[in-house]
Amino acid sequence: MKFYIGSGMKNCELVNYYAKILKDNGWEQTYDWVKNVSDDVSLEDMIKYATLESQGIVDSDIVIILLPAGRGAHIELGMAMALNKKVFLCSETKEEFSIENTVAFYELPNIVRLVGTADENLKKIIKM
Repeated sequence: MKFYIGSGMKNCELVNYYAKILKDNGWEQTYDWVKNVSDDVSLEDMIKYATLESQGIVDSDIVIILLPAGRGAHIELGMAMALNKKVFLCSETKEEFSIENTVAFYELPNIVRLVGTADENLKKIIKM
C-alpha cells in the first residue's frame, strides 16, 4: 500500500513515527516532505517541494492527515478528496472533530476520522 502523510510542520516527529510504523509493515511512502523542513527555504524550493508533495498525493493509495494540521495539509486534504483517495484524519483528541473545530469536508464518505494514540490509529489504518 502506498501512503502520503500530511500535517503541520510542528508534527514532524509524529509524521516520522507514522511513516516508520507503516514502512515497517511493508507500506511504501510516496513522498517524505519532513526531510525538507528548514528555516532556510527559498521560493524556488517551495515550488519544487509543492510539486513533489502533489505528486506524492497522486501516487498514493491513501492519504493520512495528522491533526492539528495547517493550511498546507488542508490543501493536501483537498487534493486527496478531488482524486477520490481514501483519507484518514488522525487526532489524539475528539476536540478536532467538535462542531467548533471541525470542517464540513471531514464528514465526506471517503474520510475516516480516527481518534486515539498514534499506535491505536496506526493499527486501524493497517487493518483497513
